Amino acid sequence: MVIAFFRTIILYALIIAGIRIMGKRQVGELEPSELVLALLISDLAAVPMQDFGIPLLAGVIPIVTLLCITMILSVITMKSIRFRALMCGRPSVIIQDGKLRQGNMEHNRMTIDELMEELRLQGITDISTVKYAILETNGRVSVLPYADELPVTAKQMGIPAEDVALPLVIINDGRLISHNLKARGLNDVWLNKQLEQAGFRHISDVFLMTVDEHNNTFLAPQEGKT
Repeated sequence: MVIAFFRTIILYALIIAGIRIMGKRQVGELEPSELVLALLISDLAAVPMQDFGIPLLAGVIPIVTLLCITMILSVITMKSIRFRALMCGRPSVIIQDGKLRQGNMEHNRMTIDELMEELRLQGITDISTVKYAILETNGRVSVLPYADELPVTAKQMGIPAEDVALPLVIINDGRLISHNLKARGLNDVWLNKQLEQAGFRHISDVFLMTVDEHNNTFLAPQEGKT
């Protein structure tokens, strides 16, 4: 049992390392090479976890080898446009000037139903309003409507507007995030004053507190403590 425990921990750590190397992506956003890596690593890790007759190195060495190959391929992909196109493919125009590019759809084996689903997800129901729709290398569809179909912006209407202020979490489930408080140039005296004004006695009474760049605060109490 102890051996199984440690073998599992080691292999799990290697799998996490592999996912970290691939970056912060969802499964549907993986490039083909990244998807293959994920499938191979999971298969290689499962065998030594279950069969104690197989040496642990028989699973570790192939996984480490795959991770090294992935890092090398990533560097080559960044340096070479041709190699990147070979490994990841190229974006393909599916709709141009409100008209379907049926040849490109057939080449990418994309059905009408799949295209309509992608358009609906982006709030598009009329193909004729689309200037370009591009099938990206990760399988997602980027939609660029005609200019007169785009929402009117505050700048176009001459309305003054403030840029979005990024909020930082100061209190997370009753725990103070000190480095975020300091990043906003604030201190414990300011925090205690804010809590007192909002009717909180202790930090533990707060479920969430955020402060943006303009020192606007948001407070959410712990359930059952208000």
